[in-house]
Amino acid sequence: MLEAALKWLIAYLIGSVMGALVVGRLRGVDIREQGSGNAGGTNALRTQGKAFALAVVLIDISKGVVAAGLLPFTALPGVLPVEMVPGMFSRDWLAAGCAAAAVVGHVYPVWYDFRGGKGAATVIGVLLGLAPLLVWPVLAVWLVVACLSGFVGLSTTLAMASLPFWVVQSGAPTATVCLAVGLAAVVAYAHRGNFARMRAGTENRARRLWLFAPRH
Repeated sequence: MLEAALKWLIAYLIGSVMGALVVGRLRGVDIREQGSGNAGGTNALRTQGKAFALAVVLIDISKGVVAAGLLPFTALPGVLPVEMVPGMFSRDWLAAGCAAAAVVGHVYPVWYDFRGGKGAATVIGVLLGLAPLLVWPVLAVWLVVACLSGFVGLSTTLAMASLPFWVVQSGAPTATVCLAVGLAAVVAYAHRGNFARMRAGTENRARRLWLFAPRH
């Protein structure tokens, strides 16, 4: 149990390292005070430009890869592995817990007053660490919805909502299926503000992606 508890805590702390706020500190800005107020890649792009946003996304994806793809399978000196504890769960569940903890850390980062991003980039990193082939259908759903609606938040939420389906289709273990359902729920909840703005008619659209954008 100690290995699981330690690694879940470490994964959460890794997830709490916000790319937008790390890069923002180097530039002397806090993007939570600009644009939508979200510390994620989309707000970084809209308020700070492409280079800033790219750095943010790379950091947020990388921490998902580390937390889900490396940390669960790295031995901790002096810590008894979960396989050697009678009645303990499998390493699949350990990895799923690390992945979930990293995403929760991104959305509610302890280092930054629990005001983080919406989790999408870190989920992509988690998928790259655990099941890289599943990234492609998720991105395909995102692109289709973005082109049809122009709403990035809606695209991200529906892409994540499709994740459990792709995981089941891939024959992944039960732990990964449960992880996918949980991640879809966390990302949907994190985007509740986007849905409120869509209902109010104030949500921004990505006009370069939106196929039905008015032409002037």
